[in-house]
Amino acid sequence: MQIPAKAEYAIRALLTLAGSDSSISAEHLAQEQELPAKFLGAIMSDLRRSGLVTSQRGPEGGFKLARDPDTIMIADILRVVSGPLAGVRGMRPETLHYGGEAVHLQDVWVAVRGALREVLEHVTLGEIFRGDLPMAVTRITSDPDAWITRKL
Repeated sequence: MQIPAKAEYAIRALLTLAGSDSSISAEHLAQEQELPAKFLGAIMSDLRRSGLVTSQRGPEGGFKLARDPDTIMIADILRVVSGPLAGVRGMRPETLHYGGEAVHLQDVWVAVRGALREVLEHVTLGEIFRGDLPMAVTRITSDPDAWITRKL
């Protein structure tokens, strides 16, 4: 699975907001995280429409988290900016049907989605901000094999 830049940028911007009590402009968020300002502006609009952030215009304007960071799951953010966690050709795994030798492939795709959910639906923005990651993450990252990139 590839995490698109849009998703990573959204999470980084929201982590910056999690550390602030005041509104922060998209330009400041972009500067703080070294992100492209125009692209981040579009991402922040998506996050505002989804209800994850609020915005205020004017000299004191900018963005704020709309909810406590401990209630915002990483999966929620990814779904807003990237769509479903695990799709196959843009379709949901449970809607696919294969025949012949590929008949059990659907089970693999559903399991992939379940594995992503195991982590992404159990990690909040607040936990990442504090570095207090849940067991769903630490169990995996404590395995040295998880840190190794595999090649064909």
